[in-house]
Amino acid sequence: MQVKEVIQSLTQKHGTNDPFEIADRNNILLSYEPLGKILGYYNMYKRVKFIHINQNLNEIGQRFVCAHELGHAVLHPKANTPFLKRNTLFSVERMEVEANTFAVELLLPDEKIIEYSDSNYTLYQIGEMHGIPREIVTLKSIESFF
Repeated sequence: MQVKEVIQSLTQKHGTNDPFEIADRNNILLSYEPLGKILGYYNMYKRVKFIHINQNLNEIGQRFVCAHELGHAVLHPKANTPFLKRNTLFSVERMEVEANTFAVELLLPDEKIIEYSDSNYTLYQIGEMHGIPREIVTLKSIESFF
């Protein structure tokens, strides 16, 4: 199943694209912690899923991090990316791109893009208005809009 299809299934099931609500409804525990330079991370312990979010981020930053880490929880539930990065030569780049794609598709659904179709806003500007970092908004699948 493609990331966009997973998002559509989740948002239809839960009636929202709010990553905090989706995490809660999937029994994923959220923890706000002082993480220094780390924005957030996902882990699973004894079959319980956790999303850790840096408490020093603003609300918009926390929302994006929650969406990204929710992507890991949904797409890679058993992968321990912090461990893999630290202790192995395994490349986690593909998983990070998938989690970023998940976050972009969740926070910027096609319907939102269509709302701006009569404007002169660029994809970067629309992404910024919805709290999506400029370097990540390019992962949005937009071929059907042009």
